[in-house]
Amino acid sequence: MHSPSELLKRIEQSINEIRYPTYPASLYEPISYIMSLGGKRIRPTMLLMVVDLFNGDIAAAIPAALAIETFHNFTLVHDDIMDNAPLRRGQQTVHERWGANTAILSGDVMMVEANKHLTRVDVDILKPALDAFNATAQGVCEGQQLDMEFETRNDVRIPEYIDMIRLKTAVLLGGAMKLGAIVSKASHEHADLIYQFGENLGIAFQLQDDILDVYGDPLKFGKQVGGDIISDKKTYLRLKLQELATDETLTVLTQMSTDRDQSVKVTRVTSLYDQYSIREQAEEMMKEYLDKAFKAIDKIDVDTVRKAELISIAHQLMNREY
Repeated sequence: MHSPSELLKRIEQSINEIRYPTYPASLYEPISYIMSLGGKRIRPTMLLMVVDLFNGDIAAAIPAALAIETFHNFTLVHDDIMDNAPLRRGQQTVHERWGANTAILSGDVMMVEANKHLTRVDVDILKPALDAFNATAQGVCEGQQLDMEFETRNDVRIPEYIDMIRLKTAVLLGGAMKLGAIVSKASHEHADLIYQFGENLGIAFQLQDDILDVYGDPLKFGKQVGGDIISDKKTYLRLKLQELATDETLTVLTQMSTDRDQSVKVTRVTSLYDQYSIREQAEEMMKEYLDKAFKAIDKIDVDTVRKAELISIAHQLMNREY
């Protein structure tokens, strides 16, 4: 079996070997740019780890890994436009550098490029691979739409939020891992179980992200702590507080949305989370989904030693420090 670092190296090498058309340059340069900005490459790496799990051919699975990573970066290009974000991975976003119209078109071409990568898999598994990829891509778009709709709704409930993060974040990890099972020609049952592992791990990861946004160490978390509070984002913590709080507390919370002193706002909302033990309840929900993930992989009829790397990576993803 290959180590995650070896698989990551294969992915980076394969990305570097991609040659996009040179004309029109302004359409393809942004694609090369966003793909070269790095990132953790978690999804394609875990796709190849699943191929290893089922004794598949790593070389034959590279096109699927490239399809997933290209699609993921396509979503980042369009997300940055919608969020009007100036930076991505510490560098100018595509729309800041080339303009929004070019960024939209380059993103569209990235979706085409992702499908071109995927058509290079073995023809006998092409249809199930395309079906899994398209279901994943459609789910991510549905999740993004729900996330935008939640910004203007005051009646969002926790089950809706869980479904939104499942679609926006978790189905891409689950879909990547299912693709790994498909290209390695694993059974339908095993493909479904590894999908459940990835999806539930993705939900747990996003719930942890919600917690870290409030309670994380900014140097270790890599983001501004309290950012979700400042922007009044509907996270699990915020929705749980609204579910449990008294009318008086809810009135105070509403008044805080207009507070211009961001540090005071973060401190006051965090104190309300502490008062209602919101962090502990969020951690309990996170653990429930993590347990679901490990129960799914435990059902896969493969030697435990072969599962060890995937389980280890899952623990690493969930062991980010507060």
